[in-house]
Amino acid sequence: MRALDETQPYTIVVGVSATSKSPTALHWAAELAALRGGRVVAVRAWRPTPPQTASRVTPAPITEDARAAEEQALADLQADVAEVLGGGHGVEVRLVHGGKRRALLAASERADLLVIDAPRRLDLTALPGFAMRLVNGASCPVVVMPPRVSGAPRTPLERAAETVARNVTEAAGRAGRPGLSHPSPPH
Repeated sequence: MRALDETQPYTIVVGVSATSKSPTALHWAAELAALRGGRVVAVRAWRPTPPQTASRVTPAPITEDARAAEEQALADLQADVAEVLGGGHGVEVRLVHGGKRRALLAASERADLLVIDAPRRLDLTALPGFAMRLVNGASCPVVVMPPRVSGAPRTPLERAAETVARNVTEAAGRAGRPGLSHPSPPH
């Protein structure tokens, strides 16, 4: 955890997803920073995509294309934060090289609080337990906005899985009991 230093503003780091833009985490952090007289740093992990090479053994050097891609990724992050918080938001944006977990853990070393929207359960880029591994490894307290708080809509696959689970549970409850049915929950 960052040493208490009254000369430094209370710093809240927000991990901003490239897909969802983490609106709940950004709004919550901005409101808390305003109350505490602090600042918000929006962080997004970024890795350069190496150019294709003839050899898979020798990595290709970073090219001007990678620099342009990094500049575009930073511009995308700035645009995403502005889209969520509006113009003149006063949030510092920072692109961090590396994977999501490492980038957020590194940012937590210079923060008083880390805030993220919970990764979608079906986000295949975030391994199961991403938020828990982040909480266990962070150098500061971590706030994770659960999907019900963030209002993240359920995906069609999640809705279908819920329907299948409900049908299986109901069928298991009636197994071996012809004519027995459970009352349907109100819709």
